[in-house]
Amino acid sequence: MAESEPRVNPAALTLADAARLLSAAGGQRVTIEMLEADVAAGAPTNGDSTLNLVNYCAWLVRERASDGD
Repeated sequence: MAESEPRVNPAALTLADAARLLSAAGGQRVTIEMLEADVAAGAPTNGDSTLNLVNYCAWLVRERASDGD
């Protein structure tokens, strides 16, 4: 059996992995600096400074919804 690619954990992504994944999935470039700015603005992180993709996306939705208020 061939060795498989290492898997990423969507519940614990480094900022670099999150930037790569979001860029590939979203069709727009997402940088580490963009994610760092979101974290500085209050985006939730895990205790080890990784991102939970579901929690991060939920935070983004709340932020976008509150921009109109």
